[in-house]
Amino acid sequence: MDRDLGSVAERCRAQGLRMTGPRRVIAEVLDRSVDHPDVEELHRRVSEIEPRIALSTVYRTVRLLVEAGILERHLFNDGRARYENADHEHHDHLIDMTTGNVIEFRSPEIEELQAKIAESLGYRITGHRLQLFCVPMKDRGRRRTVTKRD
Repeated sequence: MDRDLGSVAERCRAQGLRMTGPRRVIAEVLDRSVDHPDVEELHRRVSEIEPRIALSTVYRTVRLLVEAGILERHLFNDGRARYENADHEHHDHLIDMTTGNVIEFRSPEIEELQAKIAESLGYRITGHRLQLFCVPMKDRGRRRTVTKRD
């Protein structure tokens, strides 16, 4: 279940960020993204709407949105930073190392175990990221489909 924090443009305005024409287009593309695009992919999508927006503008805007806490930056061991809206409930990522696909999942059992470990060591978790780097199992008959938990 996503938190309803408004669109990227609304969150920018709420933080006092100026919404230029290019920023509006970039925000619109980010709002429609259901994956974790890198800046080059984001620029490709933006260019379909407004071809005059430069790659450097997308880089600067993404950096600004990360600094403002509107976007999250992820490194999935593929050599490029990828981004997603920061307006979501906590989830973890499984990265298919053969295809590069990123699967979002939630696991109450993992969250509980992490909290117990931190507590046993005298800590309280204030945040974390879990990324599982995986390859498909060779025995496809035993392979289970993992679905996103809500």
